[in-house]
Amino acid sequence: MTMAVLGICRTRNRGERSMSAFECMRRVYRTDGLRGFYRGMSASYAGISETVIHFVIYENIKRRLMEAKATQNMDEEEETSKDASDFIGMMLAAATSKTCATTLAYPHEVIRTRLREEGTNAQRGGYRALYRGLTTHLVRQIPNTAIVISTYELVVYLLNG
Repeated sequence: MTMAVLGICRTRNRGERSMSAFECMRRVYRTDGLRGFYRGMSASYAGISETVIHFVIYENIKRRLMEAKATQNMDEEEETSKDASDFIGMMLAAATSKTCATTLAYPHEVIRTRLREEGTNAQRGGYRALYRGLTTHLVRQIPNTAIVISTYELVVYLLNG
């Protein structure tokens, strides 16, 4: 179910018991029909843009790092194998790309959240409000992304021998 559908099912008056999943589905169907189950999907698909931007930037930075290392190794005529500095470089590349992607896509998340909350004015606060909470979000996301990406790269490296 989309977040808009879940928003409908979460709203209740004081003292009411929470709805079961089946009751929620029945309420959505009665309210909006079959179309109600797909409300907000286009906004969710637009949210994929952050991931796309992140990986495009990450792969570009990673390619440049590997090209720089290959150029350096040609001068030294060493075997090209990865070392700890490569994984640190990938962590920094992941952190940089995630910062860029999140900063570009964050207003979408704020707008989507405001639209999901019934009775909330999505336009309140002006343009600055679109970035409210970004710093906290970045503090949470950047270390996570750096660790996940470097772990992924390490596993791929180890599996390739």
